[in-house]
Amino acid sequence: MKQLLVICVAAASTASTGHSQSLVADGAKVVKLAGDMKFTEGPVWLPAEKKLVFSDIPNSQLMEWSKAGGLKKYRVSKNSNGNIIDFEGRIISCQHSGRNVIRIEKDGTETVLASSHNGHKFNSPNDVALRSDGSYWFTDPPWGLQGPHDYQGHWVFRRDPRTGQSVPVIKDLAMPNGIVFSPDESRIYVADTGGHPRHPDAAFHELPDAIHCYAVKQDGSLGKKLFAIDQGSDGMAVDVKGNIYTTHGGHVTVFDADGKQLEQIAVPENPANCCFGGPEFRTLFITARTSVYSVRLKNEGMRTGPSEK
Repeated sequence: MKQLLVICVAAASTASTGHSQSLVADGAKVVKLAGDMKFTEGPVWLPAEKKLVFSDIPNSQLMEWSKAGGLKKYRVSKNSNGNIIDFEGRIISCQHSGRNVIRIEKDGTETVLASSHNGHKFNSPNDVALRSDGSYWFTDPPWGLQGPHDYQGHWVFRRDPRTGQSVPVIKDLAMPNGIVFSPDESRIYVADTGGHPRHPDAAFHELPDAIHCYAVKQDGSLGKKLFAIDQGSDGMAVDVKGNIYTTHGGHVTVFDADGKQLEQIAVPENPANCCFGGPEFRTLFITARTSVYSVRLKNEGMRTGPSEK
């Protein structure tokens, strides 16, 4: 494994009609930070440690990268995918082969937050978002499922912080994937990678890929669907202005809060997820197949964990 790779490439941006200002910082380029992995996913920035942690799914490892230390193994996982940080700085991780959502405690031990619904094990939790009321919202497609489904669907769940119970909130998507809240939590965006023969209901096999936006009620429950973006995505991130950074087709495509495309940032490898971090939370870290990249942006990213000291 190479300890540190730094390769710069021009950040190609394509502005949509009516949007002439790039969101990429002036003179910034997409930078390759590390490579030689199998399939990178689930980046999360740890502010207190000034490091990026991310999944190398096939290797069943969480990796870490920092400017000071380069690339290192962080810990063994059960084919972890999406990761976020909670209000105390602990990593929340979706594990494919574990079929669960876990919290990694400060002492390194694991707490299982969610593993089943009504006695039925999850498929393979993929990505997770945290709301300020302490609820976790996570997607459960079968990408990491080796055997049969325990329940007949691919749903989005909400884990209630008071009861610890996980309840399905969205049941009509084919392959729910990336999931993020808007900065004010009045909306939630859920990516659907589209119809797939693995869905137990044939009615879902031909659904198109899309990013769906739903209202979130003041009591924290799911409201009505507001609109859909006619493009799929894997993982996503949001900046403080509500712009959505999506990963699809060799680009990070940026949409405004209402789904209007603003810009595309070309990435040398097909990206699978992204997150904000670094100084002032203006660096976008991008996991893309075998590598990890970064690019400096103008806007700050939305924070869910503690502030950087």
